Amino acid sequence: MSNASLKSEFQKSSFKIATRGSELAIWQAKWVQKMILQKFPKISVELIIIKTTGDRILDKPLSKIGGKGLFLKELEKALLEEKVDIAVHSMKDVTSSLPEGLEISVIAKREYPADAWICPKFGSIDKFPKGGLVGTSSLRRQSQLKYHRPDLRFCNLRGNVQTRIRKLDEGIVQATILAEAGLKRIRLHDRISEILPMDYMLPAIGQGAIGIETRVGDEQTFDKIKHINDRITWDCLMAERSLLNSFQGNCQIPLAGHCFLKQNKLVLRSAIGDLEGKKLLRYESSSNRNKAIELGKKVAHYLLENGGKEILEKISNESN
Repeated sequence: MSNASLKSEFQKSSFKIATRGSELAIWQAKWVQKMILQKFPKISVELIIIKTTGDRILDKPLSKIGGKGLFLKELEKALLEEKVDIAVHSMKDVTSSLPEGLEISVIAKREYPADAWICPKFGSIDKFPKGGLVGTSSLRRQSQLKYHRPDLRFCNLRGNVQTRIRKLDEGIVQATILAEAGLKRIRLHDRISEILPMDYMLPAIGQGAIGIETRVGDEQTFDKIKHINDRITWDCLMAERSLLNSFQGNCQIPLAGHCFLKQNKLVLRSAIGDLEGKKLLRYESSSNRNKAIELGKKVAHYLLENGGKEILEKISNESN
């Protein structure tokens, strides 16, 4: 071990991880905690649970109250005030623009990011009755479902995974959609009726990936977490987040994106649709791994110039 590493090890003997309080968020934070302790078993690693605005306001769609950034604000405040060393996030909740002084410095290996259809009464979506009620507040999921099933109705369904499944079991809705990765992580995979194919339901940008946010320039902290980073996932997420950034970084628009590696090339698939299900615009492109940012911009440009702008303008006008 180098002198610099020895110095860092000496200085950083305790570690605080900021996390939301849901079972899934705590699972993710504990997983990061375990990864740190595997490499640095002599340090103390503590979880600091913080309730965010997004967790408190559950009676309104995120698109009406400020988007998914509401799941980050309080954690980022704790980071900036140096009350914690890192914040652990689901990357699908991370907006493309972060507060000055903070960065996503590590992205762990991604779970398969597909969406799961949960419908205990009817099973697969093909057997779901005409006019059935689906619980989801995701505009992305609504737009793609409506495109395939214009007959469906939707009900705003917010809260953690268990809350949404409980509302389903209580009969408030007949079906819901959740990320397969999250259900697997908290051992609810048996509730899945069907994994929706990517051609049917393209996932949210960043879905399935865990990100670690740190203060810019905090090398002591970075030294303790850099081994968690997965380079393939990092490159794929850079392309997806570049796509998101070109849409002004707003997670609460009906935009979907999934980047994967094929023969050492990045392949970025994307989709944006209107909320009536009348139009679903798809586009796919590829690039070398060192061109991830450019790939995201290229795909975004195509979507925006071929109907995406009109879709966003219509949604904006309807929400005002």
